[in-house]
Amino acid sequence: MAQREHAAVTQMLFATAAAIAAYMGMVWIVSLPLRDASIADIFWGPGFAFTSVVAAGMSPASTRATLLVLLTSLWGLRLAVHIGRRWRKKKVEDRRYRAMRDRWGGRFPLVSLLTVFLLQGALLWIVSLPLQAGAALGATRPVGPLDALGVLVFAVGLAFEAVGDAQLARFLSGSSSRRKVMEAGLWRYTRHPNYFGDALVWWGLGLVGAATGAWWCLVGPALMTFLLVRVSGVSLLERDIAERRPGYAAYIRRTSAFLPLPPRGDP
Repeated sequence: MAQREHAAVTQMLFATAAAIAAYMGMVWIVSLPLRDASIADIFWGPGFAFTSVVAAGMSPASTRATLLVLLTSLWGLRLAVHIGRRWRKKKVEDRRYRAMRDRWGGRFPLVSLLTVFLLQGALLWIVSLPLQAGAALGATRPVGPLDALGVLVFAVGLAFEAVGDAQLARFLSGSSSRRKVMEAGLWRYTRHPNYFGDALVWWGLGLVGAATGAWWCLVGPALMTFLLVRVSGVSLLERDIAERRPGYAAYIRRTSAFLPLPPRGDP
């Protein structure tokens, strides 16, 4: 990487880190009177849109930077609306955060700042590396086939995520869904089509960022995929779901955890 490009990227990384810290700090402040740390999840998607706008604003105008703002905003706002609707329906703090609140008591506000909001901010900063690289270096190379491939992968991922979320929401809204397992539509081929779609979205954005020559930015999609499969996604959700939905153990045996594959045998 040329010295001028290196300086632009370094400046970008420091500036976005500061902006994301401020953003998550503001979300934390909002959470205090609500006594609900769940809003961190609602602001997760828009945080990426915010980062893409900050990155584009710091960089020379380019088609690639504008494209990343548009794509990330589309994904982030859809996700915020989806999670926000679920939050309004529950009207209670997510059980993960309630358990933390019970454990830490009066110290939870400070603990949540560090272990929920700023931690999510740090993860957001790393995952958003393609947005930062694509903006900082977007004007150095013309848009080409790799960008087009990235947009295609993004579109497939967004469709998977949106359709999977809609199918699950429709299933859970039915009175007969209690203790049953969702295994129709996309859920027949993967136990987590929304998480798979989310990963594809970020690999698509990663390809657009990498089209500038900054292949190191693919650390972002790799981290997102790891989180979805091993940390906050598949592993966390399936930790106790079989206790609440008795048919889930059989569903696990016949259905791929992440990648869409034909089911193993008939239901």
